[in-house]
Amino acid sequence: MDLNYGSEYKSFTNEVREFCKEYSGIHFSDSAKVPLSGSFKSGGIKMKRSEWQKILIEKGYFARSIPKEYGGYGGESDIIKNRIIATEFSKENIPPPMGGQGIDMLVPTLLELGTEEQKKQYIKPTLHGEIIWCQGYSEPNAGSDLASLQTKGELIDGNWVINGQKIWTSTAQYSQMMFCLVRTEPEASKHAGISYLLIPMDAPGIQIRPLVDMTLNAGFNEVFFTDVTVPEKNIVGKRGDGWAVANATLGHERGSLSDPNAMMNRLNALIEIMKNETINGEKAIDNAVYRDRLMKIQGKVIAFQSNSLRVLSAKLNKNQNTKIAGMIQKLVGTELRHELEGFAIDVMGELGTLYENSPHIRDGGSWQVAYMYFLGLIIGGGTSQIQKNIISERGLGMPREPKVQKGE
Repeated sequence: MDLNYGSEYKSFTNEVREFCKEYSGIHFSDSAKVPLSGSFKSGGIKMKRSEWQKILIEKGYFARSIPKEYGGYGGESDIIKNRIIATEFSKENIPPPMGGQGIDMLVPTLLELGTEEQKKQYIKPTLHGEIIWCQGYSEPNAGSDLASLQTKGELIDGNWVINGQKIWTSTAQYSQMMFCLVRTEPEASKHAGISYLLIPMDAPGIQIRPLVDMTLNAGFNEVFFTDVTVPEKNIVGKRGDGWAVANATLGHERGSLSDPNAMMNRLNALIEIMKNETINGEKAIDNAVYRDRLMKIQGKVIAFQSNSLRVLSAKLNKNQNTKIAGMIQKLVGTELRHELEGFAIDVMGELGTLYENSPHIRDGGSWQVAYMYFLGLIIGGGTSQIQKNIISERGLGMPREPKVQKGE
């Protein structure tokens, strides 16, 4: 059996390898303090992340199947080429394209359900990093039971007037736009009375209060709306159909929370740490106990990557439902990434307990931050416990979890 990709893909692989050599050691003048997708070498070429994003799109290494008129490359979706790009980038420690809630969640939602005007207005600047988005879903009394949300939207003189509150809103303090769920049909059932709106974050009446988490960063925010006005056309889908639109977005969110390519980048960074850190004079990579743990995690990461390709292939087949498979990806991926980050901290020994500005801290403290960050992602997008319930009930056909009766 011939398992080679063929001459076309061999040529493409060589092209990607040459690209990786050209941009080896690239770093960014406007990068975040701590990278969560890998540990990238400094030196070499220096540029803005938006410039790097543009290069990747022009080469077809990102946004490959998004039409050119919306700012993408305009090619056909090709699973093998996507795999080659991810593999070669991971080998050479080349930074991946920008992601985030706008790119990973809103763009595919607009491609599927947005109007032509919305696609032309928002997709290209989002892909190129010119618009940062945040997600307005959770509320103080509507988290896991999201359909209980109470933020209200009223249509008055051709504009939506919004009042209410959102919480756990990532990147709200940096964002230009929010995709938001509001209740527009108060008399309808809770799932039927929701609409999906696009809200400029500089609109009068918006107040943002950052929430400092255990990483000591303001990773989340509270957002308050007081008579915030947005045009009627800023609705995605039909009025009252926001729950269906939100579920489409949540499907993309669950995939973005557990990126297999970022996982492989992080695994390679872990291996480099194990080659350098010592335990009682012995390199960690040569320690039998740690090497055994590494091999187990490596096997899980490779299996996770392979399963992600299966899910992607199923998504391209219009007749296959991938909702449960996406939940499994999110469940396994976030817990595996948390395990990987924790293992790196164990490898570093007492240095793994350092934080912030110590001169001995490794990789800028990215392992400690990511360990805490991915603990949060186990909750975000639907907690692991809820994911397991849904998978067992809807995917495996097991009995529904019994509800506690009042008075018990």
